[in-house]
Amino acid sequence: MAKNVIVAQSGGPSPVINSSLRGIIETCRMFPDKFGKVYGGWHGIEGVLKEELLDLSAQKEEEVALLRNTPAAGSIGTCRYKLKDNQKKDFQRIIDVFKAHNVGYLFYIGGNDSQHTAFKVSNLAREKGLDLIAVGVPKTIDNDVGDSEFKLIDHTPGYGSVARYWSHIVQNANEENMGSSPADPVLVIQAMGRKIGYIPASSRLADPERKMPLQIYMVESNVTIEQLADNVNSQLKKVGRCIVVISEGFDAGAIGEVKDAFGHTSFGSSQMSVYQTVVNYLNSKGLKARGAARGQVMGTDQRHTTSYASIVDLDEAYKVGQKAVEIALNDGNGWMATILREPGIIYNVRYDKVPLEKVALSERTFPEKWIAPNRYDVTDEFLAYVRPLIGEDWPSVPLINGRQRFSQFEMKFAAKKLVDYQLEAFDK
Repeated sequence: MAKNVIVAQSGGPSPVINSSLRGIIETCRMFPDKFGKVYGGWHGIEGVLKEELLDLSAQKEEEVALLRNTPAAGSIGTCRYKLKDNQKKDFQRIIDVFKAHNVGYLFYIGGNDSQHTAFKVSNLAREKGLDLIAVGVPKTIDNDVGDSEFKLIDHTPGYGSVARYWSHIVQNANEENMGSSPADPVLVIQAMGRKIGYIPASSRLADPERKMPLQIYMVESNVTIEQLADNVNSQLKKVGRCIVVISEGFDAGAIGEVKDAFGHTSFGSSQMSVYQTVVNYLNSKGLKARGAARGQVMGTDQRHTTSYASIVDLDEAYKVGQKAVEIALNDGNGWMATILREPGIIYNVRYDKVPLEKVALSERTFPEKWIAPNRYDVTDEFLAYVRPLIGEDWPSVPLINGRQRFSQFEMKFAAKKLVDYQLEAFDK
């Protein structure tokens, strides 16, 4: 007898997250004897707990297909609700919802915290004897899922697209800085990456031959703001201008940080951005050039701009979603679908599985060997790693009357069978 499916996602979205969702929906439809209705947890695990299950099986094929070029997480929503070990009511509620709706499969899309959620639910199924298969689907623009040896996963869907975004943004910024440098010799641009430097590092793709006056400061650079200022002024003495790409997690001193629901620093909500702190410091210290430093922060557009999506990333996101369904069919509970790079000069990957437990208990760091000796650049070895991920061409985004045509799901929800529920973490 076919069992129903819930697919949900949490954490920050990405330009290709819906491509994984599409891969899951379309692959489940290929096996009607195994998979019944496919539901989307409306805003992640919160929707599961609230019994808000969007009927994805009822959506038109055209709308599902359009998920390929629909960015961010508007299709089924996301959340930052964390399941903690002491939230026994929440875990029991998940069991109740699954039983009430004959759910036998859970696909959970997301980063480290999301994979930890999938791991907890898979363990819950084992402990309670629940007939449930939980499979994780990796997603994060930060590329911090997995291990630093790249044995669990080579890269996460979402990262290739944000890397492509930064390769283009910095090219554009360089044109601006060349033209305006007599008045504005220094441009400081803040990139996402609160704990790890893969996003700012990718800006080097804009200038692999290192002809631009570009300096990159990751969290791992371990450079003080005073050293940064000295580096910038040295650059100004040489060519009269400098572009600084700086991680939002760069230690620039107290910036009035705000925490998100996962307990992570939410720099976009902070009282003062890192880039502004750096700009203020540079201008107060004084520049070795006429004019002033100015800056900008690239916000959530780096994770929701579909025109910058990498075609390679879109395809891989879709296939890793397909792989998750294959794992559920053939391997059972407690795995995450993964992408592993094959050796050799020709870029090629294979899709495999790794235990959720290993992913949930690990966290990637940026390899020290990929940081240049000057601490404000990356090595050619890193460029060889990231270059294939951004692809060779523009994505084909459909337009109607000049507007992007995104997927538009009908808000058809499964009929509720249980009493209303207050999420345990919010029940204060």
